[in-house]
Amino acid sequence: MKYTRSQLFIDGRWHTPSTSETITVISPTTEQPVGSAPDSTPADVDAAVAAARGALRATQWGALEPVERAAALRRFADALDRRREETAAVVTDENGMPSAISLAAEGSGPAATLRYYADLAEKIPVETPRTSANGRSTTIVRREPIGVVAAIIPWNFPQSLTMFKVAPALAAGCTVVIKPAPETVLDVFQLADAAEEAGLPAGVLNIVTGGREIGSYLVGHPGVDKVAFTGSTAAGRAIGETCGRLLRPVTLELGGKSAAIVLDDADLVSVARGMSWASLLNNGQTCYLSSRILAPRSRYRETVEAVAHLASSLTVGDPTDPATRVGPLVSERQRRSVEAYIETGKRDGATVVAGGGRPKHLDRGWFVEPTVFADLDNSATVAREEIFGPVLTVLPYGDVDDAVAIANDSDYGLGGTIWTSDPDRGLDLARRIETGSVGVNFFDLDIGAPFGGVKASGLGRELGPEGLSAYVTLKSIYTR
Repeated sequence: MKYTRSQLFIDGRWHTPSTSETITVISPTTEQPVGSAPDSTPADVDAAVAAARGALRATQWGALEPVERAAALRRFADALDRRREETAAVVTDENGMPSAISLAAEGSGPAATLRYYADLAEKIPVETPRTSANGRSTTIVRREPIGVVAAIIPWNFPQSLTMFKVAPALAAGCTVVIKPAPETVLDVFQLADAAEEAGLPAGVLNIVTGGREIGSYLVGHPGVDKVAFTGSTAAGRAIGETCGRLLRPVTLELGGKSAAIVLDDADLVSVARGMSWASLLNNGQTCYLSSRILAPRSRYRETVEAVAHLASSLTVGDPTDPATRVGPLVSERQRRSVEAYIETGKRDGATVVAGGGRPKHLDRGWFVEPTVFADLDNSATVAREEIFGPVLTVLPYGDVDDAVAIANDSDYGLGGTIWTSDPDRGLDLARRIETGSVGVNFFDLDIGAPFGGVKASGLGRELGPEGLSAYVTLKSIYTR
C-alpha cells in the first residue's frame, strides 16, 4: 500500500492507539487498498480532548498575543505548502478527485485559508471599549476563544473543509480535535506532519480516527466546547440534537439541492462552460452544486441540448490524468446510491438525454456517467433529494417569478447560480433566492465571505470574519 500510518497525533507527539484495529482505504479508481491508518477508541478521544484542554491553559498557546498566534499559523501554512503536491495526490488516491481540482483545492487552498485567518487575527482587536448607553460609563467588550473545538470532517474536500474549521479556530486561540471521515483518513496525517514541522505547541492540534461511533463520542464529550461539522443533513440533525441538549455551540454545513436559473437572455455556450464547475465539480460530490437546472419554456429544448452536450463531452477516467474532468465516486456504496437515484428518475418518467449508466470503456473503478434528466417537474425525487453524484435535472419554468418559486421550493438552501447576459438583472434575481450563497454567471467560494446554508442546509457560517466569530465568546466588562 502507498500510504501507511500506525500512530495518532495527540498532544504534539505520535501516540500509539489503544487498539490494534486499522482503517483500510480503498482506491475508488482501482478498487484496491491504497493505504491504512490506525483506528481510535474512546480512550484515544479522551486523551486528545485532555491534551486540547491542557493547551488552552498553557502559556505556549493560551497566553499568546494574536500576533504570535498569527506567526504560528503562517509557519503552519508554509509547512503545508511544502507538501501541497503530495497532499493533493493522497486526496486523489483516496476519493477520486480529479488532480486538476485536488492540487488547487486540497494542495494550495488550506495554506491560503490559514494565511487569511492569520491576517484577521492580527487586525481584529481583542478588546473594544464602548461608551455605555447612558453615557456615564464604559463597557469593554472582550473576545475570548470559545475553547476546545471538535471538527468532524467529510470525505469530499477533506483538506479544504478541515481548514475551514481549524484556521479560524486556531486564529481565535482555540484548540482542536479533528476526526476525519474513514474514506479519507490518510490525508489528515499530512496536516499532522505540517503542524509538527511548524512547531505548533503540544495539544493545539490533535487527530483521532474512526467511524460514526467515535464521531458521536467526540461530539458529546464533556471536554468539548464547540462542534463544527460538514456532512449530510441526517448526520447534522443528530449532531445538532446532541449539541442542543448540551447547550453546546455548533456550526453545521450540510446538504444542498441548489438551483441554476438560466434566464432567457443567457448565452448557452457560456452557461454550459460554467456549469462544468458549478454543477459537476468533483464528480458531482460537492454540497453547493447547482444540480437543478431551471430553463425558460421558450428555450427549454435548447437548454437541455446544451447541458446534455456538456455532460457527454466531459472526459471520464483516471483522476490522476490532468485531462480527466470526472473521476470515480468515493465508494462502491456511494455509486450504488447514485445509481438507485438514476433508476428512480427513469421510473418517474424522465427522459435520459445524457449518461444514465457506467462508462463502457472503464472495467474497474466506481464510475458513473455524467447523467442529465429532462421532462420532469420539481416534485420528482431526483429534483428534490440530494444525490451527491454527477446527475443533473433540467426543469422548465414560465416567467421569472415561476423560476424563483421553483428555486425556493426546496428543503435546502446552500448554493445556486443565475445565468444571464445582464449582470444587473442577475443580481436582482439573486437577492430573491432563499439560499446562503448564489453566483451570477459562475460559482466559486470566497474565503473572505461567509458560507453556509438555510433550511436543511445547516446552521451558522464558515469563512470570512464571520467564520472567526464562530470560535469566539464575548465578555462585557463594565467600568466607570
